[in-house]
Amino acid sequence: MVFNGIAATITETEAYVGKNDEACHASRGKTKRTEIMFGPPGHSYVYFIYGMYHCLNFVTEPEGTAAAVLIRGCQLLDDSKLHLNGPGKLCRHFGITRDYNAIDLCSDPDFYVLDHPIRPKFDTTPRIGISKAKDKLWRYVVKSNS
Repeated sequence: MVFNGIAATITETEAYVGKNDEACHASRGKTKRTEIMFGPPGHSYVYFIYGMYHCLNFVTEPEGTAAAVLIRGCQLLDDSKLHLNGPGKLCRHFGITRDYNAIDLCSDPDFYVLDHPIRPKFDTTPRIGISKAKDKLWRYVVKSNS
């Protein structure tokens, strides 16, 4: 992921998949807030929670099917190697707000995602901080090399 010249490797995500996933914002249909999730894949979905945190998601399914992946953590690729563990910390560090909702992450020159040839091993766990659909092992965390 690259945002305004800052590059990072995504290290933790959570998947949210449309109408059959009660924890997904779009489970009850399209609203002004969730309409981006029903659009084409490869766009950002940024929302504000608890009156204090922004959360960054990537829309993932074909247009008309609402689904997105929450970016929960990343490691900076600069000399600091800073690990941002939490969607609020990540957005705060990068300065990501709702102003960055609906960005085309495949073509925007300042905010985009690149494929990487390294395929890390990862663990799957239940998603964090949700009260519905806790049975889904849709949190993915890159295993540490240490």
